[in-house]
Amino acid sequence: MLNMIANGTRRKRTLYAAQVTLPHEYAVSVRSYAKEAAPPKLPPLKGDEMLKNIFYEVKNKFETALGILRKEKITIDPDDPAAVSQYAKVVKTIREKADLLSESQRIKYTIEQQTKGIPDARTYLLTLQEIRVKSGLTDDLGAEAMMMEALEKVEKEIKKPLMRSDKKNMGPLLAEFDKINKKLGIKKEDLPKYEEELELKIAKEQLQELKKDALEAMETQLKREEFKDEQMVDVKSLDIRNFI
Repeated sequence: MLNMIANGTRRKRTLYAAQVTLPHEYAVSVRSYAKEAAPPKLPPLKGDEMLKNIFYEVKNKFETALGILRKEKITIDPDDPAAVSQYAKVVKTIREKADLLSESQRIKYTIEQQTKGIPDARTYLLTLQEIRVKSGLTDDLGAEAMMMEALEKVEKEIKKPLMRSDKKNMGPLLAEFDKINKKLGIKKEDLPKYEEELELKIAKEQLQELKKDALEAMETQLKREEFKDEQMVDVKSLDIRNFI
């Protein structure tokens, strides 16, 4: 099922067209890491217990991430593909070990949550457009306009708003979406490749931010009297593990 994952990957592709028919039941379980702390006769309030569980979960994820960062070597060089690839692998390991959402999963989750209960196709597509804009994604290929044009065509034929529960008339719309995807060269089987490209793009952006922050910190340090004779080091030589 195609979605906005590839849009976020290349900033030029929109693959969420066929997601109009996706079910939107999505539950997020909060795992408990805390033992019972209150006396049996005085159980904690439900809200307090939930907050405690959330705190322990966040704490556990944070400690998991730090543990991995203390072991893995990260080279702050956003211009080196090998360094970017290695950093992306570290981030992926953290995400998997700490049970965090990837960028593509986050986009999918956002879509599911914000479109839950939307009955008609038009409002659904407009909501997807809002999500794309708020996420900072672009639609350089004009896929959204093509999809709205396809919807206009179907609604003109049925002479009423198209409801997502109307399976009979949703069929022609999805067929039009398939034509759009084919025209734009978008394939469902390419999604894993798009996701990998997205992770590398994000990794490079994060390394750029790390480099910027490191340079600013060193420049500030060198302005202090006790460091005026020191030379600024190459950020690529810094070992993040020494600062954790």
